[in-house]
Amino acid sequence: MKAFYGDLKLGILGGGQLGRMLIQQAINYNVNIKVLDPDREAPCRKLCNEFVVGSLGDYETVYNFGKKVDLLTIEIEKVNVDALEQLEREGVIVYPQPRIIRLIQDKGLQKQFFKENDIPTAPFMVISSADQLKQSPFPYPYIQKLRRDGYDGKGVYRVTDETYLHKAFTEPSIIEELVDFEKEIAVIVARNEKGEVNTFPVVEMEFNPQANLVEFLISPSTLPFEIQQKADLIARKIAESLKIVGLLAVELFLTRDGEILVNEVAPRPHNSGHQTIEGNMVSQFEQHLRAIFNQPLGDTASINNAIMVNLLGEQDYEGPAVYKGMEQVLKCPGVYVHLYGKALTKPFRKMGHVTIVDADRGKAIEKAKFVQDTLKVIA
Repeated sequence: MKAFYGDLKLGILGGGQLGRMLIQQAINYNVNIKVLDPDREAPCRKLCNEFVVGSLGDYETVYNFGKKVDLLTIEIEKVNVDALEQLEREGVIVYPQPRIIRLIQDKGLQKQFFKENDIPTAPFMVISSADQLKQSPFPYPYIQKLRRDGYDGKGVYRVTDETYLHKAFTEPSIIEELVDFEKEIAVIVARNEKGEVNTFPVVEMEFNPQANLVEFLISPSTLPFEIQQKADLIARKIAESLKIVGLLAVELFLTRDGEILVNEVAPRPHNSGHQTIEGNMVSQFEQHLRAIFNQPLGDTASINNAIMVNLLGEQDYEGPAVYKGMEQVLKCPGVYVHLYGKALTKPFRKMGHVTIVDADRGKAIEKAKFVQDTLKVIA
């Protein structure tokens, strides 16, 4: 492989905020970056060496883009895998590997992978039509998830009782038993081509109940050591079973009886790792670059307590973004604002995030709540 710090041309499929933060880290290594995204106003457009407007789902577009780079990675899973497999056959390095992206794109295949590899997950059933919901082996309420194209809480439906069946998804789905969980947690794990594996400390997540997006994240977790160790081992097992090269975010449920179940995985930098930029020795974005460049993985230890708050567009506003309360928030020590370069806001759109670091965990949480109450994205 060419030297990653200058000679190598890295292609990124997707030009959103994850790509933007990946580029911000890659700049430190003089990496030459080329980005493909369908939105000509995508957050990455001004940061990369070359920005290409085109469909991520179109075979020819992805194939022709990939032929002009040395190594290809993703910041979104919804990409044309057929093109990636052909590029891989022709010698283009694609990380994470196309077979893994294909698996992750389909929640049915993903759940089957968990089952076949003895990875704990909620009981599930794969269905191909809404009529099969009536044959559900699970008591009400249970969860229906689209097999493909669900993201950020979209594509998930709670079937509370039989009166909800007429509004259920008609496309191929999975249904799964509702997990009575105490907490949602996450582990980000990285693996390089040499087989070196490293994990970030467990984080605890709180979700926006309306948008079903991570709204509040606390790192590191203060759960008992045994729970954290179990979550860490599960994340490592998944990475090693997949033999992934790159980053893998593993979202988990901690049940009320202390069991840990895998909810979903994502083979890329993830919302549950944004706090690592200021909160850890190495960020998730640098770790992903190290992994795909087959370099030694970085030290993931926490430097401090770090709380991450997502900046979501306010519910009643749509149009050019205005950040109300920015000055008050910037007066607080240990507060780091990250805006994603999106000109227009709309309800619950991810517009940025704020990380709060403090040696005192209680004070960090207090500041995070202040940020949440004060900094609003309006139009």
